[in-house]
Amino acid sequence: MGIFNLSQDLGIDLGTANTLVFVKGKGVVVREPSVVAKNIQTGDVEAVGNSARNMIGRTPGNITVIRPMKDGVIADYDTTAVMMKYYIKKAMKNRSYFAKKPNVMVCVPSGITMVEERAVIDATKQAGAKEAYPISEPFAAAIGAGLPVWEPTGSMIVDIGGGTTEVAVISLGGVVTSQSIRVAGDDMDEAIISYIKKNYNLLIGERSAESIKMDIGTAGEVSNDEEMDIRGRDMLTGLPKTITITAKEIAQSLEDTVTAIVESVKSTLEKTPPELAADIMDRGIVLSGGGSLLRNIDQVISDETKMPVFVTEDPLESVAIGTGKSLEYIQHFRSHPNVSSRPTID
Repeated sequence: MGIFNLSQDLGIDLGTANTLVFVKGKGVVVREPSVVAKNIQTGDVEAVGNSARNMIGRTPGNITVIRPMKDGVIADYDTTAVMMKYYIKKAMKNRSYFAKKPNVMVCVPSGITMVEERAVIDATKQAGAKEAYPISEPFAAAIGAGLPVWEPTGSMIVDIGGGTTEVAVISLGGVVTSQSIRVAGDDMDEAIISYIKKNYNLLIGERSAESIKMDIGTAGEVSNDEEMDIRGRDMLTGLPKTITITAKEIAQSLEDTVTAIVESVKSTLEKTPPELAADIMDRGIVLSGGGSLLRNIDQVISDETKMPVFVTEDPLESVAIGTGKSLEYIQHFRSHPNVSSRPTID
C-alpha cells in the first residue's frame, strides 16, 4: 500500500555544522555534518556528511573538504544543492517509485536577507523539492522545544547553533522581536584554537578544538579544574607535541564568545514589550542548539538576566523537530512567510 502514499513532506534543518532531515510521520531520520569533500581537479564530489567529516585535515592535495554553509547562510550554492540532494535522497530511500516530489520546510536564520533566503529556496528546489518554504530558526526551535507559540503569551528561545545564535521572543504564531548574531559554536572552536596557538605555540585542528570544548569547555567560573592532554604541531620545531590544558584556561578562551551571546539575549529583552517580558519572567528562557550543551552557559545567562533559564530536552534536534512539526501548518507558512526581519539589500 506504500504506493498510494504519494508524497512525503520533509523538514530540513540546514545548519552550518550539521544538517538534519525530519520525515513527516517518522521523525528525524538523517543527522550528518554539513561537510562535502570535493576533487579540485575534476570538480566531482567525493563524499558528503560523516564520511567527508572524517577526511578533515587528512586529505591528499587534490581533495578539499569544504563546509558550504557559513554563518547559517549559503557560501557555496552548487555544493549546498548537491549536499541537500544527497540528504533528501537518503531520507526518502524507502519511498515508492511513484512518489511525488516532497514539499520541504527549510530553516533559515531570522536575520537573513531576501537574497540569502532566495538562495536557500532555490537550492532546496534544485535538490528535488516540489515547493520550499522558509521558517526562521528560532521559531522552529520554539516549536521543537514544545513552547506555546500559537498562544497569546510570550516565549523566549535562544538557539545557539554552529554559525549563528538566534534569540527571539514569540507570541501568537509570529516573531515579536529577534536578533541573529554570527557568533556561535564555530567561534568557540576558533577561540580555543587561537588561545592554544597564542599561549603554547601549538597548532590544533577543528576536530581537536571541538573535542576540547565538549570534554572540558565551560562558561563563566570553573569550580572543578579538569585537565586534558591535547596533541598538535609545535610551531617552533614543526614536530608533533602533547600539552596539558585546564578547564579554567578553556573558560578564559571562550569568555568573549559567551559574552557576545549573553549581550544578544539582554538586548532582545530590552526590545520586548512589557506584557511579554512579564510572561518570560514567569516561564523563563529556553536554550536549544548544540552550543547550549556548553557546561554552565544556562547559569551564566540566568545570572546576567535574573531570569530562570532551561535547556530543552533534545537541544541538537529541537530545530529539526520544530521544522517537521510545522509541516502541519504548511498553509500558514504559504501565506505568512515566517522569516521575521527583511533587511534591505546592500
